[in-house]
Amino acid sequence: MNSLYESSIVSLPLLHKGKVRDIYAVDDQRMLIVTTDRLSAFDVVLPTPIPDKGRVLTAVADFWFAKLAHIMPNQLTGDTPESVVSATERDQVAGRAVVVKRLKALPVEAIVRGYLVGSGWAEYQQTGQVCGIPLPDRMQLADRLPEPIFTPSTKAAVGEHDENIDFERCQALLGKTVAAQVRDAAIALYKEAAEYALTRGIIIADTKFEFGLDHQGTLTLIDEVLTPDSSRFWPLDQYRVGENPPSYDKQYVRDWLTASGWNKLAPGPALPADVVARTAEKYREALRLLTQP
Repeated sequence: MNSLYESSIVSLPLLHKGKVRDIYAVDDQRMLIVTTDRLSAFDVVLPTPIPDKGRVLTAVADFWFAKLAHIMPNQLTGDTPESVVSATERDQVAGRAVVVKRLKALPVEAIVRGYLVGSGWAEYQQTGQVCGIPLPDRMQLADRLPEPIFTPSTKAAVGEHDENIDFERCQALLGKTVAAQVRDAAIALYKEAAEYALTRGIIIADTKFEFGLDHQGTLTLIDEVLTPDSSRFWPLDQYRVGENPPSYDKQYVRDWLTASGWNKLAPGPALPADVVARTAEKYREALRLLTQP
């Protein structure tokens, strides 16, 4: 099975190489985003690719962009990736790339939590709050929250860690009007997606959205949307309050890395073949469950 660890599009100028995505300029109005098979864990890009991961992430995001388009506009132009690269480069973009509008990305990650887990659970145990939002007493790990909460974070560079911030800091970064728009849009997107996912046997415990502004100031959904990389997907039939359920994402890799004794600093270790195979199957399973007729 072929993997793409790093794209090499020479017909377009490279703008940015992220943890997973390579971004190229098409023209003044459009960009090409190629989703590779790279995997990052604990903010470190690992040396071992996960076969098909980029295609799965692209397919999942495209599904959600279409399903949630009535809530707000998104980044997609509708142009095919194959149409903006040379003939010899089409195999690099087939099924794993999108052509998007050039927008002004906002410097905040819009995280919505529907369940108490991860860094939110750690913070709640210490303070009874998550990002400055008080929560009920005596909640347990993986408890469903009374209502989804907006817990933004700053966007970190490769190799650095995101920082959870409260809404006041979000307002300082975005302005009060845009911050409120981002919060309301993120919660609306999460609620509709989470409700649908439950009908397919998946709990979306939390997720991360990113937004941009066009030249008219219209808030637009960008980046990846509700993928196993940007979200915590749990199998509904294995959900138990008080336990951390298995995930349809890279949690299997995180668990292996933690058990390996790695210090979580770059460079990351190579992954064993069985870990790669099981992780790839988790991604594919999430796609099947969400999108199959």
